[in-house]
Amino acid sequence: MEFVWVVPRTVLFPEATPHGLLAMQAPELEQRFLQPAREQGFFIERRYAEGHPEFKQPIPYVAVCRGEQVLCLTRLAAQGEKRLHGKRSIGVGGHINPCDLDPDLNQGNMDLFANACRRELHEELVLPETELDLTPVGLLNDDTTPVGAVHVGLVYRLEASSLEVAIRETSAMAGDFEALRSLQELAHSSEPPFETWSTLLLRSGALGSFPSTVLA
Repeated sequence: MEFVWVVPRTVLFPEATPHGLLAMQAPELEQRFLQPAREQGFFIERRYAEGHPEFKQPIPYVAVCRGEQVLCLTRLAAQGEKRLHGKRSIGVGGHINPCDLDPDLNQGNMDLFANACRRELHEELVLPETELDLTPVGLLNDDTTPVGAVHVGLVYRLEASSLEVAIRETSAMAGDFEALRSLQELAHSSEPPFETWSTLLLRSGALGSFPSTVLA
């Protein structure tokens, strides 16, 4: 049984619910969304959460970049979320779990969002054990699909020009770095091959828009 962090929809979106990327730099993202999500979120069983859109499951969603290239992944049949099989993605991430609040597993860091982001990157990719140059990009929301209705993306850009990067879960994902411009052109086509969040992120043009900050 898996437990995931959820936040009541009304806490995240007390007024209008956004669609697509809501671009924000770190201070605004923290004040408007991350702080309320920490203070009023809680863990519930994932199977229950998946069927109840009155809760949003925050998902760290990291675009791994090398200058004007982005790591583009294809989710294979062995990947856990069956609704995303065969879709291409530029986001690395996943659910926030109770282990992300365990100080013994996170060098005493109690920020569950930073911990989940770091854990998911290292679970899905082979990366050096070093500080990660992560830039907050904003919040992704899409209530038009069953997957999107119960999730919300915490979007970051990881600058990996100086890092060796490889896919760890080769049975679940395949992919390589591709030109951002080419991916954006695909995202604007009539039938984009990407999962919805990646399509929205590529169409937004937000990658690389903000100065870098370091997540220790």
